[in-house]
Amino acid sequence: MDSSHSQEKVEQQLQQIDEEKKENILTRFDSFKSYLAEQVEKGEKLGLSEEALAKAAEKVGNYLAAHEEPRNREEHLLKEMWKVAEKDQQHQLAHILINMVK
Repeated sequence: MDSSHSQEKVEQQLQQIDEEKKENILTRFDSFKSYLAEQVEKGEKLGLSEEALAKAAEKVGNYLAAHEEPRNREEHLLKEMWKVAEKDQQHQLAHILINMVK
């Protein structure tokens, strides 16, 4: 699966989350972390490696940075860090986020 196809798949899945649920996830940082933890757990159950999980988290980060406004201080900080980071730094930040929610 090429990168653009998997990016499209991530975007489609994120767009399918209804607005109320998305608002609940993004309003409180603890809710966002819980949601991310659930997704990481699902990925692990599917046998995804740490690297595959980080690539998926990176795609989610790209989507959120491009399409969603931060709802709290933590998300503002993450968005600012994401915007100034080089691609390899964004990938490392994705690893850090995964480690944070495990």
